[in-house]
Amino acid sequence: MNESPKQKTHRWWRKTAWIWLVFFALTAVILCIVGVTTQMPKHPPYPLMVFLISSYIATIASVLYLLFWGVGLFLRWSFASRHHFRRVLIGLAVLATLSAFFYLEEDWRGKRAWASCQRELQAKVIELDWNKYIPPPVPDDQNFFTVNTNFYLRFVKLQTDEQMKAWKQLPWLNLGYYSNAVDLAEAQPLLARLTIVSPAGTASALATNALNISLNTPTARRQIQERIQTIAGRSASGCQGFPISEFSLAQVVPAQICIQAETPPSLGDLQNLIPADLFTNIGRLGVEATADPKTFEVKFVAGSIVAAADYLQWSDQFVPAFDDVRAALKRPYANIPGDYSLPFQHPIPNFVILRNLAQTFASRAQCYLLLGQPEKALPELTLVHDLCRILEKPPTGQPMTLVEAMINVAITGLYVSTIQEGFRLHAWQEPQLAALQAQLKNINLPPYVADALKMEMVAGTYLIEKVPADKIADMVNYGWSPSAKKPITFWTRLGNPMYLFLKFSPRGWIYQNMATVAGLESMNLDVFDLGKGTVSPRFSSEANRQTEKVLQHRTLFNFWAAICVPNFAKADQTLAFNQTLANQAQIACALERYHLAHGSYPETLAALEPAFIEKLPPDLIGGQPLHYRRTDDGQFVLYSVGWNETDDGGLPGTLADVKKGDWVWPYPAK
Repeated sequence: MNESPKQKTHRWWRKTAWIWLVFFALTAVILCIVGVTTQMPKHPPYPLMVFLISSYIATIASVLYLLFWGVGLFLRWSFASRHHFRRVLIGLAVLATLSAFFYLEEDWRGKRAWASCQRELQAKVIELDWNKYIPPPVPDDQNFFTVNTNFYLRFVKLQTDEQMKAWKQLPWLNLGYYSNAVDLAEAQPLLARLTIVSPAGTASALATNALNISLNTPTARRQIQERIQTIAGRSASGCQGFPISEFSLAQVVPAQICIQAETPPSLGDLQNLIPADLFTNIGRLGVEATADPKTFEVKFVAGSIVAAADYLQWSDQFVPAFDDVRAALKRPYANIPGDYSLPFQHPIPNFVILRNLAQTFASRAQCYLLLGQPEKALPELTLVHDLCRILEKPPTGQPMTLVEAMINVAITGLYVSTIQEGFRLHAWQEPQLAALQAQLKNINLPPYVADALKMEMVAGTYLIEKVPADKIADMVNYGWSPSAKKPITFWTRLGNPMYLFLKFSPRGWIYQNMATVAGLESMNLDVFDLGKGTVSPRFSSEANRQTEKVLQHRTLFNFWAAICVPNFAKADQTLAFNQTLANQAQIACALERYHLAHGSYPETLAALEPAFIEKLPPDLIGGQPLHYRRTDDGQFVLYSVGWNETDDGGLPGTLADVKKGDWVWPYPAK
């Protein structure tokens, strides 16, 4: 007797349910056995994990059963008669035709969008051929990176296991690793002892050269702070995570301070008397009680300090290596030899080595400034300045990634901040000021960042257009470095959405992604007016807003932009701030030279030309002259209108948010 359709449906559901239950039970039993024998951690709770995994596997098994059942049913129906078979063939032909038309239409739309984008880019004189960005070869005997094999291994990011093995054998491997200098640091040095005495018993409590002061004196707070400052000496913030002091604080004789008070002050009163941020550049002060209830100690309770002389003595062991770098930097070219045919896999500098070198040279310069030896600080600071040539890659500067450009910006910021330390310490003299001014004159960061943005745009569009889908997917998912481990098989690629999209989507969708990438990145190029030498915060904000709007929702036409379009806003702001500091430093050097020659600062900046400065750099924001005025106490105020493009009268913003207020040169203005 034949079964009714209703009975067949019931049997179909029953089989599916039984398959689900069987696979659920088997998976649960296996997981329980594994969990007990391996003491599997219960994150999430183990019973819940067993239930979820078992349900997942059982559902997959059921779906596979339904899929095979449906395919079998369709095939039986298709070949049941010629009539059904013809219908299937006609349907497949229609489907293939519609698919072909769909691909052709999407390809046409994508190519049209990319062609329109290309015309806009060509109007901006942007070269779109990646091969034009490949640097020409330079003579080895004139190239920084080909001084010898060791130089290449030190200053180029290594790409092979063989290079890593050779790198580990280098004789001065510690050139870029100075954290051991922290061992020189003096933890919580004692700066002063506070003794609380009654007015009647002061004479007997006084020690030799002690400061005797009444707590009620209006100047008590200032006098105590000045005495502690005298003991601690001058200091610098340091560049490697620890501050530097003029003296070896572990060897100084603590200040003896007798505080007269009718009523003994509490620990909290004394902490208010000596603020924790008295020496904000080297650590936090603290007042601690002792076994004697009338005696308290003033220490650095946060942060360790290295004496300038100790740091110089320790780092002198690397002077031969520093001299090698100094000599190599005299070569006119800095072009890394290698294969540049594939974007994002071409050789790049070793950023860790460059950062550590710059920080070490800057720290040594600070030490010499603290010790009153500016003539020795200048060569160290010049090395910081010259390191930027490695990143700028003369003669062509290409290809320069945005990361390289921003490392260049960061090292320039470190260089200028060290110059500022010399102004704060009133250490620079005419010879150093003239030399620094000449170096500062040549700092022009915007063209390098603009060129890096062009290179990133061309590299991103070239990569997705020219490079095979499997290689792009592997690069994105397993790293951009050629030495990255790639356990890639046919099945892993089939499970890779990036690979499937690039391999099987209409070519027009690739062109749409290229147009999105180029459109967003070219928009940020409008931020830079290289002819006028300005950076526009308004254009930067608009470019960032448009980028966020486009990338807010992932689509088939912007997925590549979400991967390779960088964060413009922070890069633009940091670039503008550091270049402004360099421009201000150049003017500050001229002002100090004028002051040394005339005994006062000029009424206007125009008085500096041409004797003390050839040409005054403009305000990077807006292109107008930097604001300057001489103050009533004989100092001066020099500032840019800053990122808000508003003249706030020289009111500086905070270091945490330089978008607010003016960008003010800090020294010597009060």
